[in-house]
Amino acid sequence: MKGIILAGGSGTRLYPSTIALCKQLLPIYDKPMIYYPLSVLMLAQIREILLISTPKDTPRFKEIFGNGDWLGIKLDYCIQEKPEGLAQGLSLAESFVQNDEIALILGDNIFYGQGFTPMLESAKDNAQKGFATLFTYRVNEPQHFGVAEIDTEGNVLSLEEKPLEPKSHYIATGLYFYDNQAVEIAKNLAPSPRGEYEITDVNIAYLKMGKLKAQMLGRGFAWLDTGTHDSLIDAGTFVQTIELRQGYKIACLEEIAYHNGWISEAQLLDRVDKLSKSGYGAYLKNLLDSKEPSFRGYYR
Repeated sequence: MKGIILAGGSGTRLYPSTIALCKQLLPIYDKPMIYYPLSVLMLAQIREILLISTPKDTPRFKEIFGNGDWLGIKLDYCIQEKPEGLAQGLSLAESFVQNDEIALILGDNIFYGQGFTPMLESAKDNAQKGFATLFTYRVNEPQHFGVAEIDTEGNVLSLEEKPLEPKSHYIATGLYFYDNQAVEIAKNLAPSPRGEYEITDVNIAYLKMGKLKAQMLGRGFAWLDTGTHDSLIDAGTFVQTIELRQGYKIACLEEIAYHNGWISEAQLLDRVDKLSKSGYGAYLKNLLDSKEPSFRGYYR
């Protein structure tokens, strides 16, 4: 399976903060926003990842991550000249994806909660069997989102974009798992009335085939969309609270890579040296000094 991170767009809802800097590079407490979606793909044991962004911002991501070898992953980049919808990312990724299944995540989504890794493994299994999986989350006001009606076996019965009378409180988040059909489906979409290629239309295509499943994120799980100033603050406060109280970091990429066996102790030490003056670097050093398993129990 290969991963795609969509980190394009103009971030106009966060103006003036994002006039010169894309929102995915804004900090969520102690690390850039882009760390969070990348951590999800790494937790899913995905090592080949494509980051799609704008002509202006792609060099900045390259400066941060390079080719990803310091994380034990292979990171490629693709430029999206104009923001023409999330599904366009699937079309742009065609040569990267080739014949593999796909995990697609939005660059401004944060996921956190116990039992997350088995959910990711289940979604990967679904993709291998020809199904698509939406990660869904319960909200009080679903009429502002894409709403999924779900049966007791996790099959999606209907999918509606911002309905006046929602059939459920479960909405589609920015994390999707697909088999290889998704690329061809996206390539054959017509633009929506707003002139974009909609990811909802890809999901509806799977729904019509009877191959759309939902992975429900239950009570106690956190999903945060950081597209506004208020949600940006909320996300930072949430991460700060968890990290300071429990002493574990959320979306620490080096930690995940190290415990996945993708990087060596020497490579982790190299990162400690580079980040030695920050609390983040001190945390990485503590990983080597402590024998306590850190992220494993936290995410599983």
